[in-house]
Amino acid sequence: MMFRFLPPSLALALGLVSGIGVEAQGLQLQSSQSLSLPAPVGTRQVDFVVALVNSEPITNSELQGELQRVQQQFALQRRPLPDKNELARQVLERLIGDQIQLQLAKQSGIRIDEAAVDLAEQNVARQNQLSVADMRRQLVAEGVSMPQFRTQLRNQLTLTRLRERELEPRGRVTELEIDQYLREAQSNSGPTTQQINLAQILVVVPDDASDAQVATLRARAEALLARIRAGEDFNNLARTASDAPDRSNGGQLGMRTSDRYPSLFVDATQALALGEVSALVRSGAGFHLLKVMERQDANLPPATVMQTRSRHILLRPGPQLSEAAARDRLLGYRGQIQAGQADFAALARQHSQDSSAAQGGDLGWANPGMFVPEFEQIMNRLAPGQVGEPLVSRFGVHLIEVLERRRVETSQREQREAVRGLLRDKKLEEAYLLWAQDQRSRAYVELRELAP
Repeated sequence: MMFRFLPPSLALALGLVSGIGVEAQGLQLQSSQSLSLPAPVGTRQVDFVVALVNSEPITNSELQGELQRVQQQFALQRRPLPDKNELARQVLERLIGDQIQLQLAKQSGIRIDEAAVDLAEQNVARQNQLSVADMRRQLVAEGVSMPQFRTQLRNQLTLTRLRERELEPRGRVTELEIDQYLREAQSNSGPTTQQINLAQILVVVPDDASDAQVATLRARAEALLARIRAGEDFNNLARTASDAPDRSNGGQLGMRTSDRYPSLFVDATQALALGEVSALVRSGAGFHLLKVMERQDANLPPATVMQTRSRHILLRPGPQLSEAAARDRLLGYRGQIQAGQADFAALARQHSQDSSAAQGGDLGWANPGMFVPEFEQIMNRLAPGQVGEPLVSRFGVHLIEVLERRRVETSQREQREAVRGLLRDKKLEEAYLLWAQDQRSRAYVELRELAP
């Protein structure tokens, strides 16, 4: 396997949370965006200097290793590679920028101690669901030395801390800026920005149906509508009774702009609140029942969020309990639960090592982003009632069960905070580009001939 962690890229390196915790240091593992670790030493080419940055060299081996990582990123994202020479120049420019900023950090007195590198290393291991010892063995087997690995971690932490210090003040957002953004978003609202997710139950009417057949099918659709209005779950009924091909996912048609829905669907649902169901809608295909699942303007923060209620059993590895032993113990609990031999809540009360134990491990309703990424990623994959495999987070080893999910409207305060985050990210991105260009213009850079 190949371990991956984020380079000091803008989105994370700007330190979008305060302090110097691992997330703020840009070390979250997100394989869709990440680059692999240094290329194995055995693959390095004959070395020579490709650039001097304030008299410090960047070598061909460094460039080729970074090129390999970028190419792996393109492959992961299934994107076509740009021209090889142009890609090499772009990668070299990024290495030059990083070198300039590392030099600035050193001059500014920024130092990353061994404890911070240890913490980052532990986080990389946990997010790969491995112990540190196992991760090290895997890296060595792939030709990546520990000094090389820890140097790259240290450089990422250094760049992140520098960028946090330099750019954090430029990301402040005022209440007036939020008000202005909301006014402009609302004034630009229209069919191409209004998004809606509808779910449908379809009773198909054949093209050659007789009047009697149409009446029978209408009666069937009206009976389904009556069952929904009597309290039966729309999505479950869609799975069992709809004639539509999308019935397997509860009839949901997906979030799309209003102009991409049939006009009769939009007309039938535009006056409905979230969760309400339309009267019968007749189309050329048959009779439709439509439920409004979500409604959102693309220019505005989400009006609703999906909350998850889950519970967990947490074991904290220590001198008396290794991480592997904690995994095995939780696997045993999982087997007992699935076999009906034990109750999750009872096991949590007896064994879980956190404050939720008294509530049977119940973590309550949680919005997206409330849990650490390694926990939330696994939780989001579980269906209600499903118990997952044990997972490792920075807090220990967890066994998770998802109890239920619900969609709730966000408050005005939450929407304003979402806009604040959006504007802050934009400001930081613009500030970073200007700052990086300024640092580049101040440095002495001598480019050498790249390898063919």
